[in-house]
Amino acid sequence: MSLHDDAVLVLKRYESAADPAQDGLRQVYLDHLAQHPDGMWKSCGAGHLTASALVVDPEHGRVLLTLHRKLRMWLQMGGHCEPQDASVAEAALREATEESGIPGLTLIGGAPVRLDRHPIPAPCHWHLDVQYAALAPSGSTERISDESLDLRWFAYDEVASVADASVVRLLECTRAALAESR
Repeated sequence: MSLHDDAVLVLKRYESAADPAQDGLRQVYLDHLAQHPDGMWKSCGAGHLTASALVVDPEHGRVLLTLHRKLRMWLQMGGHCEPQDASVAEAALREATEESGIPGLTLIGGAPVRLDRHPIPAPCHWHLDVQYAALAPSGSTERISDESLDLRWFAYDEVASVADASVVRLLECTRAALAESR
């Protein structure tokens, strides 16, 4: 199965009971992929899917955020899909592992917890981000990557003071997914 086919399958299965607007966004993603066979790749000028994961340590009630080198914002780990990625989930896990430096991350529930569409500078127009949540192994230590200016753990209640609304919503959905997985 191609990465494009996997993305379509993942999106068709995606449901968000907490936010009905996610259904409309899911359809935007599916329409984009139907119209753009290259919609998984950075080279797609109309926009492309990206994969990200919010790394959490529920034992200590905290999340790991990266200070993005280009955007200079505290964000979850994530980025572009690569040809070697067999699935969108694999892309999110790869990005989270690369950017956090933490081996042994596992996706919570295996399915996306949220979708987030945001504009990006030309020549492309949109990132259609498929967002997952990743569990950090107990006692794990982060290691900063070349893509980050900083990497830091924040308590759940600190996130709103350092990150934008999209990260806050991702944290809310992640905490809901954690509660469901228990």
